[in-house]
Amino acid sequence: MRCILVLNGHPHNDADHYVHALASAYAASASERHEVRRVDLAKLDFPILRNPADWISGELPEGLKEAMDALIWADHVVILYPLWMGEMPALLKAMLEQLARPGIAIERLENGSYKKLLKGKSGRLIVTMGMPSRIYSVWFRAHSVKSLKRSILGFAGISPVKVSLVGNVEGSSAHRKKWLRKVERLGWRGS
Repeated sequence: MRCILVLNGHPHNDADHYVHALASAYAASASERHEVRRVDLAKLDFPILRNPADWISGELPEGLKEAMDALIWADHVVILYPLWMGEMPALLKAMLEQLARPGIAIERLENGSYKKLLKGKSGRLIVTMGMPSRIYSVWFRAHSVKSLKRSILGFAGISPVKVSLVGNVEGSSAHRKKWLRKVERLGWRGS
């Protein structure tokens, strides 16, 4: 049994968004065998960081304390989000910046390096996009996903991080149903 955080990173709360369906499918299936906590970005209220000093020594906004507790509690972190203009949505990035601060995700050592406080946790990214996922992987080299894996999750110690790229989400309902089944299987396995 694993402790799994499902972070639905879609910033809009309209239930028709496919990312919400994928997050629900993963969480429901995972909860059959694992302990699951879900955080929905669209339901959170928090400011964005503007001052590096706030990141280093400021207080975590009250609206993110439940998300922080779930992140620390989890041994597997699943982040689902739509690809917007080649990147994760800005609000998701703002949330991750808040949570990746010293004392939560890292600890600055006297020699100037950082200790990874989330070491021992694994992750999965499930990213939806309108284009075929192969084009994103080959032509665009999946730069946003690589950056998230390396510069945020890896920096905090979350590894390994597996990736599921869900392309052509505007396509057929059969394609969408196929991906819902795949995500359900991932949730059931806790991977």
